[in-house]
Amino acid sequence: MSTALHPAPSPDASGSPGIEASGGPRRRKIGGRAPARPTAAAAIHSISAATVVLLWLVAIGAMIHEPILIPPLAASAALVHSAPTLPLAQPRGVVIGHMVGAAVGYGVLAVAGSSAWGAAVAAGVTLALVMAARTPHSPACATAVVVVLQTPAAARFVPLLFGSTVLIVLTGYAASRVRRKAPRYPAYWW
Repeated sequence: MSTALHPAPSPDASGSPGIEASGGPRRRKIGGRAPARPTAAAAIHSISAATVVLLWLVAIGAMIHEPILIPPLAASAALVHSAPTLPLAQPRGVVIGHMVGAAVGYGVLAVAGSSAWGAAVAAGVTLALVMAARTPHSPACATAVVVVLQTPAAARFVPLLFGSTVLIVLTGYAASRVRRKAPRYPAYWW
């Protein structure tokens, strides 16, 4: 609204209203607003579902005497259960992303050996590949780092990783149908 006391901003040379009529720059917001805090019910639901799937991974690992819970899987569970509509949380990214991360990790391990330098390169290459494949999933970069630094046996690690990612996706699907107001997961399967 333009009045004598509050003139409308005049457009700058590009035609956008960036300069006030007084000649000074208009204050612009940098970025947007943070998302609203989830309701208590939504937070409890997400936290409970993520915790349950992580406990299942620990229990399965205890039964087969193999550590299955690794940090990247905890991050994946957090994404799937707390932000189920994000592209990073979709099944395609979760499953394929971790498989790409493992493959890149083993490739770097074979070429350069186990080192922090190699782990950093593996994370970067994984990020490039998952972006190019339209399977974004940032925890997959951490999977590549785990492979390079921890050097797990591929014959055991890869099938367990695959099964774990599928379990995370399936619990995301099931959990989104338990609570009526929960966003449906997945937004898309493939």
